[in-house]
Amino acid sequence: MNAVEAMPLPHLVRIYALDAWFEFLRVLRMPGAALPMLVFPAMFYLLFGVVFAGKNPQQAVYVLGSMAAFGVMSPGLFGFGIGVALDRARGLLMLKRALPAPPGAYLAAKMAMALLFALLIFVILALLAIAVGGVRLAPLQWLGLLGAMLLGVLPFCAIGLLIGSRASAQAAPAIANLIYLPMSFLSGLWVPLAAMPHVLQQLAPLWPAWYLGRLSLRAVGMAHAP
Repeated sequence: MNAVEAMPLPHLVRIYALDAWFEFLRVLRMPGAALPMLVFPAMFYLLFGVVFAGKNPQQAVYVLGSMAAFGVMSPGLFGFGIGVALDRARGLLMLKRALPAPPGAYLAAKMAMALLFALLIFVILALLAIAVGGVRLAPLQWLGLLGAMLLGVLPFCAIGLLIGSRASAQAAPAIANLIYLPMSFLSGLWVPLAAMPHVLQQLAPLWPAWYLGRLSLRAVGMAHAP
């Protein structure tokens, strides 16, 4: 029996929790990684949901749902994916394998970090929507949106893991951006699908972000939005 297998359950839980917390702090203290994840969804919400929406409350709600989906794509693609690529380049993964730690702690910490950033993005968007956008949702709708965002992080963590495990540290950011921006546009998160060419509307269900957008919009009561 090795040292990891012999650890009592409370000790294992503590290791996983500390690993996750330190991973979150590590990314939070990297402005080049944390600021785009937190600032861009808020900035685009203010632009499309407040400035361009005028006095249209429905548009403010619609943009809240779409920017929530857009926002939670980035922790998985960038925080998770690029983080894995950088750790590979620095030899950190080899070091982790040599440590007497649970084998799943590394990936669990990355996933927990992405979930915590999704929670932060939710809080920022919710505060802006209430204070500036005039959005009023029922408590269950807010909880539904939070659940959609937390659930929506997971598939993009998987995509991020694929990028991070295959691409170099130099190529990973470019690949993540080539996935992030076109997919969010083609999924209708920037422009409603009804305003796009018919062929793009037909292709929209191919993209994971389309399902996340539908889930977020349904949570805020915009299930029939175009």
